[in-house]
Amino acid sequence: MEFIAEGIKNAFSLIIGLDREMVAIVFLSLKVSTLATTIATIISVPIAFTIALREFTGKRLLITLINTLMSLPTVVIGLLLYSFLSRRGPLGFTNLLYTPWAMVIGQAILAFPLITGFSLSAIRGADPRIKETVLALGGGDMRVAIGIGLEERFALLAAIAAGFGRVFSEVGISMMVGGNIRWYTRNITTAIALETGKGEFALGIALGIILLLTAFVINFLLRYLEGKR
Repeated sequence: MEFIAEGIKNAFSLIIGLDREMVAIVFLSLKVSTLATTIATIISVPIAFTIALREFTGKRLLITLINTLMSLPTVVIGLLLYSFLSRRGPLGFTNLLYTPWAMVIGQAILAFPLITGFSLSAIRGADPRIKETVLALGGGDMRVAIGIGLEERFALLAAIAAGFGRVFSEVGISMMVGGNIRWYTRNITTAIALETGKGEFALGIALGIILLLTAFVINFLLRYLEGKR
């Protein structure tokens, strides 16, 4: 138990002292996760509106596929992305493997079905009178989407927050396509895995505390937004 107590003590020293390497790791995690969530949101939300507001052949199958992809393991995404970005892969010429951008792409793929699925549920759960009223007033699909978007804004924000929480705590993609390179692609989760393997618990515990605090803030935000619905 002594080494655990010593690790926690040293962890708080690192946090209070704003250890340079710890700050760099946290900053990279926030930057990569924010970029990935932003890219996924820009793609996911319009697709969710399109699926929810239009009728087409295969709609149910597409929704089932999106819901299935929401539980896709991160190591599977990492494996597929690695095969595309590796030197022998079709995108090997881009030299993106083991860079922060490879992590952004992988995390955006991870967040895409999650944000799409939650956004789709929010839009489909909107009051149908919004669509009927807008169409009766001569508005088109865009005005219907804006009306529903404003009505369900908190649910859509909750979907985005859930996507961010998922990518911020993932480790498989970052490890496989980021490479866990010190001062370059090492983020919170990969650093925790590395430090634990080395038996160096102080930095791992410090990063774990920051990860838990971030998860708490995200969950608090989700509950707050759900209460606004």
